[in-house]
Amino acid sequence: MLTPEQVAPNRYRARYGRYLEEFSVGDVYEHRPGRTLTDADNIQFSLLTMNYHPMHCDQAFAEKSEFGKLLVSSGLTLAIVLGMSVNDVSGQAIANLGWKDIKLTNPVFAGDTLYAESEVLDVRESKSRPSQGIVTVKTTAFNQRDEQIMVFERTFLVGKKPQQDLVQG
Repeated sequence: MLTPEQVAPNRYRARYGRYLEEFSVGDVYEHRPGRTLTDADNIQFSLLTMNYHPMHCDQAFAEKSEFGKLLVSSGLTLAIVLGMSVNDVSGQAIANLGWKDIKLTNPVFAGDTLYAESEVLDVRESKSRPSQGIVTVKTTAFNQRDEQIMVFERTFLVGKKPQQDLVQG
């Protein structure tokens, strides 16, 4: 989320992400733009992460599988979906605290375009850090046919809105 904030008369600055006070349980953020995956993305990620499974990098092998073509690495899919959510969800995060219940619900192939959305499940102030809080979201990703391809929960630590911003508006 690039929210413009007025920093002087007729002058605005984009802000990345949300502070704790800007999250409400039940809110859903649609992450756009979508991201179309390519064979090059898949091969590059597979080589970078040393995941040489032939379903990700051997077209002849993959053609003989039930899918008939290369699968996009689930690690790449997770990384892209997570990245798509940063603008709206964790751009002001101090730290990721964990992911859970990562489910891969449909295969992803080169040429698929992914879209994602995050629903706020929990928002609370930190007991040990008075200027921060903890937010939990459920992120769901879909392909261009609106088929769910992934869902996971993520919890992160995020700061409260700085006092100077509260005074200025």
